[in-house]
Amino acid sequence: MSLQNKVAFITGASMKQGIGRAAALTLAKQGADVAVSGFNHMDGAESLAGEIKALGRRSIAVKMDGTKYPDVQNAFALIKKELGPVNILVNNAALMGHNITIAKTTIEEWDYEVKLCLNSAFYCIKEAWADMCANKYGRVVNMTSVAAVLGGYGQSSYASAKAGLIALVKSVALEGARFNITANCVLIGVAATEATLLLNEEARKKVEKKTAIGRFAEPQEIADAIAHVVSNEARYMTGAVMNMLGGLDLFVF
Repeated sequence: MSLQNKVAFITGASMKQGIGRAAALTLAKQGADVAVSGFNHMDGAESLAGEIKALGRRSIAVKMDGTKYPDVQNAFALIKKELGPVNILVNNAALMGHNITIAKTTIEEWDYEVKLCLNSAFYCIKEAWADMCANKYGRVVNMTSVAAVLGGYGQSSYASAKAGLIALVKSVALEGARFNITANCVLIGVAATEATLLLNEEARKKVEKKTAIGRFAEPQEIADAIAHVVSNEARYMTGAVMNMLGGLDLFVF
């Protein structure tokens, strides 16, 4: 797989053990110039951009609050100026900021989580869209979650937003097909990132027991799936949801 002469943008790529970081490095190794975004952890995004440059690719780290459209507009303008128009977009930024019931969820918590997980993806797609259409090439990947297909107790806003990403990607696939733009989701269960490593041992074992493969996904395994989805080898794949749950959605005793 070669991504030479492509410009990729990975949102939410500032965590040291995150999927965004693994995806950014993987696409860079395959020849893409890669922009990454962060917000609360810009040191991580800037460090990642440095690693990408060390691989011989161009890179830039942008500070972007995905809940604010003007922030997204500014980020894309800067990326276009420094690297060129984005033609591979991976909407990875997300937050499960709370894990409480509907009765206890505030309107503000609902709004913020939906904005960050769903609105931000639409904002980014909208900003990349004109150039993708003009250049007759684009790859859009929305990162979604097991909560989108199975729901989640105490995860009403997160699950709803992640489910919305699936519907959004199907609409993008329909509108983008005549412009050689594909749009797909990568559906993940539980990966070994900073967030999940905070789970206590009991919770961790419960999730592993419910996963057919019996372990959490490594971020690199998810990154490899993303790399395939945006590759030329997957050019006929669009509107699809690539299942990377490890069997978490299967009936397991």
